Amino acid sequence: MQIPFFSFDNRNEQVRNATLARFKEFFDSKYYVNGPFTKKFEERFAKYIGVQHTVGVSTGLDALHLALRALDIGPGDEVIVPSNTYIASVLSISYTGATPVFVEPRLETANINPQLILKAITSRTKAIMPVHLYGQACEMKAIMEIAENNNLFLVEDNAQAQGAECYGKKTGSFGHINATSFYPTKNLGALGEAGAITTNTEEYAQAIASLRNYGSTKRYYNDEIGYNNRIDEFEAAFLDIALNNLEDWNQERNNIANLYREELKIANGIELFELAEGSTSVHHLFVIRTPYRDQLRSHLEREGVGTQIHYPIPPHLQKAYNHLGYKKGSFPIAEELANTILSLPIWPGLKKEQVQIIIKTILEFEKA
Repeated sequence: MQIPFFSFDNRNEQVRNATLARFKEFFDSKYYVNGPFTKKFEERFAKYIGVQHTVGVSTGLDALHLALRALDIGPGDEVIVPSNTYIASVLSISYTGATPVFVEPRLETANINPQLILKAITSRTKAIMPVHLYGQACEMKAIMEIAENNNLFLVEDNAQAQGAECYGKKTGSFGHINATSFYPTKNLGALGEAGAITTNTEEYAQAIASLRNYGSTKRYYNDEIGYNNRIDEFEAAFLDIALNNLEDWNQERNNIANLYREELKIANGIELFELAEGSTSVHHLFVIRTPYRDQLRSHLEREGVGTQIHYPIPPHLQKAYNHLGYKKGSFPIAEELANTILSLPIWPGLKKEQVQIIIKTILEFEKA
C-alpha cells in the first residue's frame, strides 16, 4: 500500500460542490480584487481567532513582513526568533532591515524556550516572534510576561497552528499583530498562496490594509511606500468555505496524533514531543525524533510510506545567513533537531488502518 505524506483528496471532495458553486458566484460577481468575499472571510476569521481585526494578504511571509513594518521595526532593531523555525520567519525580519536574534527551543516541545528569551534581550531588541511550530501553541503566558516587562512588541507566527490554544485562548490572538499562512497544505489551506494578519488594534489593521494596497487607502493617493500584497479574492472566497470544516479537520488530525502517541511510546530510540502546560496542538505536522532518522526514512520509503523533514537545515546554517557569522555548534538544539526529526503522514482523510500500517512499519524497523 502506498501512503503519501500528504493528500488533498479528502479535503477537496468535502468542499468540491460548495467550491464550484462559489466559483460561479465569484465569477458572476465581477468583483475580483478586494471584494465582498475578502471582507466576509476577514470578519469570520477574526471571530474564529477571537480578535477584532483580520487583514488578508498574499502569503504568510508577507503577513509577517507587513506586521513588522506596521510596528516600525527596521535597521538597527533586533527581533528574537526561534533557532529552529522555517526560513520565512527569519526572512520577514531581514526584509525590514532588522537583525534576527536566534533563541533555542526546548528539546521536549520544539518551541522557543522562554527562559532563554530573557538572556537574548539587548537594548536593540524591539520584538519577540514566537512560532507555534508543528501546530503546538508556545508558552504564551510566560512569553507575554517577558514582552510586557521589557516593553517589546509580540508578533506570533501562527502559520502552523490555526485553532490551537494556550490556556483556552487561540493562538494568533496574543500578540500586538500576528501572522498566518494559508498555503494549501496548512490546516486551513487555500487553493494557492494566501495569508493574513490578526490583531485587536484598529490602528495596526488599518496600517496593514494600506501597506498591502500600495500604501493607499484612497485610490491613486499613496501615503507611504507600500506593496501589492492583497489576498486574492477567490482565495478568500474558498477559505470562507474551508473555515466551516477547520474544527473537524483539526479533530481528525488530533485523532491520528493520539493513535501515533499511544502506539509509538513503546518504541525504543524514538522520542515524541511533549505539550507544554496549558497548550494544545492542532498537529499540522506529527514529528518524531530518532538518531536513526535517515535509516528509518529509507525503510518507510521502501514500504511505500511518504515522510518529510521539517526542517533539515536550521536558519543560522543557511547560505543566505552566512553574513551573521554563525557556524555549526552555534545553536546545538536546533542542529540536533535538524539531524533527528522526521515528519509522519497526518492529514484529514488518512484512515486508521493506514496509520496502523505506518506504526507497524516503524516498530518492525525498531526490532530489526
